[in-house]
Amino acid sequence: MIDPKLLRTDPDVIRRSQIARGEDPSVVDELITADETRRHAIAAHESARAEQKGLGKKIAQSKGDEKAALLARTKELSTQVGQLKDEAAAAEERFTELAKTVGNIVIDGVPAGGEDEGVVIETIGTPRDFAAEGFEPKDHLEIGEALHAIDMERGTKISGSRFYVLTGIGAQLEFALLNLAMSKAATWGFTPMIPPALVKPSAMEGTGFLGQAADDVYYLPKDEQYLVGTSEVALAAFHSGEILDDAGLPRQYVAFSPCYRREAGSYGKDTRGIFRVHWFDKVEMFVHCLPADAEAWHEKLLGFEKEFIEALEIPFQVLDVASGDLGLSAARKYDCYGWLPTQNRYREITSTSNCTTFQARRLSIRHRGPDGVEPLATLNGTLCAMTRIIIMVLENHQQADGSVRVPQALRPFLGGAEVLRPQN
Repeated sequence: MIDPKLLRTDPDVIRRSQIARGEDPSVVDELITADETRRHAIAAHESARAEQKGLGKKIAQSKGDEKAALLARTKELSTQVGQLKDEAAAAEERFTELAKTVGNIVIDGVPAGGEDEGVVIETIGTPRDFAAEGFEPKDHLEIGEALHAIDMERGTKISGSRFYVLTGIGAQLEFALLNLAMSKAATWGFTPMIPPALVKPSAMEGTGFLGQAADDVYYLPKDEQYLVGTSEVALAAFHSGEILDDAGLPRQYVAFSPCYRREAGSYGKDTRGIFRVHWFDKVEMFVHCLPADAEAWHEKLLGFEKEFIEALEIPFQVLDVASGDLGLSAARKYDCYGWLPTQNRYREITSTSNCTTFQARRLSIRHRGPDGVEPLATLNGTLCAMTRIIIMVLENHQQADGSVRVPQALRPFLGGAEVLRPQN
């Protein structure tokens, strides 16, 4: 949620941010009106309530006609205070609902544009020349089926389209990636977490996933709970309603969890294999820090993601995501796109977002510093989205004989295996 002080002191900043996101800036004018109405309603209620409390003392000291008049005024105020309380509550609700529709303030320097207008800021590694090696690369599903690592047919039989089963070496490969990711995160100072994949509406709304992203979320109405699309939700809500001391900051967490997404609007896209699925497992980094440190932490999270991808020897690019593709909570976002040989292009495999104080305001996560109690900043970063990283490993490290070379960093977590071979 945006800072109400900013709305009152510099609303043009919010207007510019809305325009950068491709959203209607007129909501800012509605917000200003709603904020004024809310503040006046609260002031009127507090004034009437103060008068009501003051009359109690006067009545005790009065007699006769004066006392009767005061009692009549007390009765009148009782009704008035109740009405003003309801008006203040309604005005507060109206302001809050409007404020929830406004995205985080886009950081200066973020590229303008939509989904396809992110700016490549770095290219790391060189894609293999399979033609020079004398063979045509196979896609991840053909490789995975030959390895008996991926079973789409039975995944569909069990759960429907866009589901899969990782079997044998496929399951082992996920566990190896998990252990590599967790071991690296530990050296970077992150506390391992395994949070719930089912959360309350307050957690989902607080992280900004019930606005423009609501259609992509699985909801269980009987239980009034949501299945998370990322453990970011649980890690953000972990400290909801808390005040953290500066001495304990930053708080660094890394979580492993299943993730569920409807993939709304993706009909016909990436229907083959496990690139775009309804369920996958993921290792996610999350940081609670002082607002002044947020941009530095964003660069650190990107650095950790790059180190992990480089360890797996996958060529990739880093994109500064365009303002119109940020999502509600992010003020800036970097994506890493890995090279996919069979598509001859880079595809998204990780992302990291600086959410500044936006989520913390919605979840009431604050810090107690020398200047009092104020909202913290939150940041998130995907370290390993399992299905997409498995795709990248299989396709980029395939050999002409159908085997897959295991990256050096992953070998200790696969019993020292240097090569994965097709099975009869």
